Amino acid sequence: MALPMAPVGASAQQVPDSQATWAGESGTASYYGNWHQGKRTAGGTRFDQRMLTAAHAWLPFGSKVRVTVLGTGKSVIVTITDRLYSTRRVIDLSTAAAQMLEMIRAGVTQVRLEPF
Repeated sequence: MALPMAPVGASAQQVPDSQATWAGESGTASYYGNWHQGKRTAGGTRFDQRMLTAAHAWLPFGSKVRVTVLGTGKSVIVTITDRLYSTRRVIDLSTAAAQMLEMIRAGVTQVRLEPF
């Protein structure tokens, strides 16, 4: 699946030109708190913190993204199921994805996102 590409230096809130291809981006990741469990996502599904899912500002629902922690190199593949309405973060991960990246204690971490 070819994903749209954000211009270099663009904020995660800026929707890219649909003719370009998204090559990835870097920034801060956080994860959903437990109070989101069972609530409906912007994509229409129920949020399940045990699944490897995430919220992003504009990537199409169903997109697969590799999330890699910059400091450790640990990575996980997530599916975009929700929208992120933050200019400070590039992705919001499920608890399961955050656990795989060992970021639960810190709550946030610097990551690189790549299409998968």
